[in-house]
Amino acid sequence: MQIADRITLDTHICHGKPCIRGMRYPVENILEWLAGGMSIDEILFDYEDLEREDILAVLSYAARITQVKSINRLAA
Repeated sequence: MQIADRITLDTHICHGKPCIRGMRYPVENILEWLAGGMSIDEILFDYEDLEREDILAVLSYAARITQVKSINRLAA
């Protein structure tokens, strides 16, 4: 699976946020659903136009963007 085949950026869709296959499913929503306790199967049942490979691409994408050398604390 290629992340680029599943995660797309388009300034005309969801304000340019990373989305699944050009649809209006932002990566952040999928991550929030998973973090909230939804299983992949529950997401696929609720959103029939998504595929298991889409969810796996979201997880792979999230893993890649967290691979930074350092994170600086922002002032409150």
